[in-house]
Amino acid sequence: MPTLTLSHLTKRYPTGDLALDDVSLEVPEGQVMALIGPSGAGKSTLIRCVNRLVEPTSGSVLVGDRNVTEMGSGKLRRMRRRMGMIFQEYALVERLTVMENVLSGRLGYVGFWASWFRRFPREDISTAFTLLERVGLAGMEDKRADALSGGQRQRVGIARALIQNPDLLLVDEPTASLDPKTSRQIMRLIAELCTERGLTAVVNIHDVPLARLFAERVVGLQAGGVVYDGPPNGLTPDALTQIYGEEDWNATTGKGDAEGSAPEDGP
Repeated sequence: MPTLTLSHLTKRYPTGDLALDDVSLEVPEGQVMALIGPSGAGKSTLIRCVNRLVEPTSGSVLVGDRNVTEMGSGKLRRMRRRMGMIFQEYALVERLTVMENVLSGRLGYVGFWASWFRRFPREDISTAFTLLERVGLAGMEDKRADALSGGQRQRVGIARALIQNPDLLLVDEPTASLDPKTSRQIMRLIAELCTERGLTAVVNIHDVPLARLFAERVVGLQAGGVVYDGPPNGLTPDALTQIYGEEDWNATTGKGDAEGSAPEDGP
């Protein structure tokens, strides 16, 4: 799996707002990195600049030795096949079944007419069944997406991203719409899958205890710039104050944190 390298990445919107300010980061292959920071810090913009859903104003994004920021539309389309993305609001087609939503992750690999009629190779269908079992949705392949709970929808989104066989996983607020128990289960599942597949992952997450529990590395953004880059156990009250501003952070960083000491609660 390739290393992700961001060099002097800057994004200024036409309004003049500076969303990213000269961000340079290297995410080694196989590392799960969490992005934390207040709303408007640039977390979602950074993730979307990696796959160019948002065009950077300047700087570069490299996946291995491939410069994503210099790619034309054809090369970019092929590159995006190797970048799985998991969205906050799931981005499922509500009227389609679970299986159809998962297989949509293969649309970049099949021909136009096959994708139009949703005709996928048997190998892809077999892989989809395997992934659905792995994410805890065995037997639900024929359910419509609009009949699922939030946690189930996010599991479909995870399976859809993984069926792309990505080199890189981009995860944008995967637990924002979920209750605390489901949030833990989803983050645990993402972390386990990254370990199993050796995936490099960048996870934008608003929940600091979850970032501390499941990420190997945490990057804190403030006003578009990096103000913290280190291990989860380095998120001291002083570090959190630098990222988020003044607050009593002792409960969040305490060693008796319930998020870190609670027993396992299933897949």
